[in-house]
Amino acid sequence: MSEPEKQLTILQFDVPPGYREAERLDVYLTEKIQNATRAKVQRGIKEGQVEVNGKVQKKPSSAVQPGDKILCSLMRPPRVEVLPEPIPLDIHYEDDDVIVVNKPVGMVVHPAYGHRTGTLVHALLYHVGGAPITVEDDETDTADDTGLSTLNASPRFEGDVVLRPGIVHRLDKDTSGLMVAAKNDVAHVALSRQFMERTTRRTYEAIVWGVPSEKTGTIDAEVARDQRDRRKMAVVTNLRNVQGKRAVTHYRILEHFGYTTLAEFKLETGRTHQIRVHAAHLNHPIFGDKVYGGDRIRFGLDQGQRKAFYRNLFEKLPRQALHARSLGFKHPSTGEEMDFEVERPSDMEYVIERLRAYDHA
Repeated sequence: MSEPEKQLTILQFDVPPGYREAERLDVYLTEKIQNATRAKVQRGIKEGQVEVNGKVQKKPSSAVQPGDKILCSLMRPPRVEVLPEPIPLDIHYEDDDVIVVNKPVGMVVHPAYGHRTGTLVHALLYHVGGAPITVEDDETDTADDTGLSTLNASPRFEGDVVLRPGIVHRLDKDTSGLMVAAKNDVAHVALSRQFMERTTRRTYEAIVWGVPSEKTGTIDAEVARDQRDRRKMAVVTNLRNVQGKRAVTHYRILEHFGYTTLAEFKLETGRTHQIRVHAAHLNHPIFGDKVYGGDRIRFGLDQGQRKAFYRNLFEKLPRQALHARSLGFKHPSTGEEMDFEVERPSDMEYVIERLRAYDHA
């Protein structure tokens, strides 16, 4: 079935009188428009889709001034409909308030651009017997029998396709491991507060390139959207005019394999891609991480038999070797401290065994 045609929508941005940054128009709009890339914004400007103070502005480099009124003509994405889907779930605990699941590799947590089916949300809706969720014309239809919390069931902005019913926190598509979802709004609020106040207990395991100089350590470095590649995050400490969010990651070396290391990470904060960004910042990117440089040989010889050895491992594990091993939180109703742990997935375990046997200095 083909999707409905997109509809034209207008976004307006009023530049405050106290604005002094004088950013380029394309940069300013890229920061303001959700899921926009600078290249797409530049193309839209050149095609006459942007007006500044009532006049079409086709120059991406024009400076934004205090008091400017900017109108952008955008095509609204087709409506979003989240239907329950019979996708198997590895459930480790469930009651009337929460569901603890072991998310498999390759599963996206919630519907988003490019991922409108097959997500954890679709699977959870089916599991709890929930009703479909439909978003159209800036209205969200969520029935009372959704079966999941509805705090994040509505779009955050015009044209948004991201719906997160029940989702309290996230894991990347190719990161496996434990997550907790909320079945009602009261539980969702209580769990979200624990994540915000940093009282949850989250432990990850990862294979990283190289051997960190210290057996234990803490990475305290702000992260923000990468200015050169909006799909990535980056450490922004000491970068001018870039405001990041504080991110704190604690690590401990578990085992050496010569040119790679099995490490444990504990999150104090929960920023997007936090462990992956911090590991790369230390020059020890996560093995297999295509986004942050872990999908090539980073230490040792890159030739001959050794090159073939790693090529085979990358084929067996075509993703970042990162696993959310344990999760702990206080039950939102009873106050009981609850802790869960799951084993590594088979692809990551295979690579670890091979590295133990062959990856020597």
